Amino acid sequence: MAFFNENYTKLSESYLFATIEQRVSAYKKANPDKKVISLGIGDVTKPLPKTCLDAMHAAVDEMGHAETFRGYGPYEGYAFLRDAISEGDYKSRGIDIASDEIFVSDGAKGDTGNIGDIFAQDNIVAITDPVYPVYIDTNVMAHRTVKIIPCKEENGFAPLPPSFHADIVYLCSPNNPTGSVLSKPQLEAWVAYAKENQAVILYDAAYERFISEDGIPHSIFEIEGAKSCAIEFRSFSKTAGFTGTRCGYCVIPKDLMLTAGGETAPANKLWLRHQSTKYNGTSYIIQRGAAAIFTPEGRKEVTELIDSYRENARVIREGLLAAGFSCTGGVNAPYIWLKCPKGLTSWQLFDELLNKASVVGTPGAGFGEMGEGFFRLTSFGSHADTVEAVKRIEAAFH
Repeated sequence: MAFFNENYTKLSESYLFATIEQRVSAYKKANPDKKVISLGIGDVTKPLPKTCLDAMHAAVDEMGHAETFRGYGPYEGYAFLRDAISEGDYKSRGIDIASDEIFVSDGAKGDTGNIGDIFAQDNIVAITDPVYPVYIDTNVMAHRTVKIIPCKEENGFAPLPPSFHADIVYLCSPNNPTGSVLSKPQLEAWVAYAKENQAVILYDAAYERFISEDGIPHSIFEIEGAKSCAIEFRSFSKTAGFTGTRCGYCVIPKDLMLTAGGETAPANKLWLRHQSTKYNGTSYIIQRGAAAIFTPEGRKEVTELIDSYRENARVIREGLLAAGFSCTGGVNAPYIWLKCPKGLTSWQLFDELLNKASVVGTPGAGFGEMGEGFFRLTSFGSHADTVEAVKRIEAAFH
């Protein structure tokens, strides 16, 4: 008889967003005449940029001719995309990240979950709370010791380096779910902590293109010394609408070394070995579409997409504040972190909004103990739906 991984029994009964979908489906079935507006999961609603589509159409045509057909691609991604990322996302900002430090994948979710495979089981992992569930669930599956860093309202939900030792630290800025960002001094403190503890920072920067304020780091590698203690994750899902086409990447600097049994190994080479064993590479067609993001036309179209979601975030944030609600986020991130009114729990607020306003959000309790009493709204809906949703929320709690 084969035995299952008993660590799965330590997880919550189901993935947060699967639970939400079940409740929403039941509501729709019972109320077929009501239009439900979702400000819940972070799925985009606008179509792919035309430049990306044109590039993918051309790539499809290439696959139909023997002289341009491509089979298996490089495990780490095609050079044309990694070169574009190196120049467009890093060197243009004065950050020296080489193409061979970039690994193309099907998105940040998979990378942040799978990166644990190159680390030993007995590493101590520090995870912020509230937190994106993938960070904690994948480490519970791996039977690692997880320690929580509480992110409190009075500190703007920013995580502070803890007094305890950790070998691996997950950070997310702009943050999902709270919409907070880490300043340069805050990141410098984290890099100092990592060096002191010989720890590795796993830095999720999937939402960096939503940063609108000057002085906020777009990459942890803007911090001196970070290349020897950090891995960065990014995604094209929210920036260019690739949630359905799937493409992202991680950066593992060659300076980052890991140790085991008295031996030292480059994390970069370990991850390449992992990918060559467990991953056959992102589709050539998708990678051509992603590379088009870095053309002048692609940049213009992506900026227009981001600006539209930023406007939605402004509508939600300012509308709720004007109506007397307390909320943060929505300035440098597509997420608004709403404080539950009237002493409601986050799941009670979920039910209230669904039943009274036909609006869907995400209960803060699904992001950890510190998320209780808060509620996440996203700016990825259409503008008209976003305006209508805010009106409905105001009316439901007037």
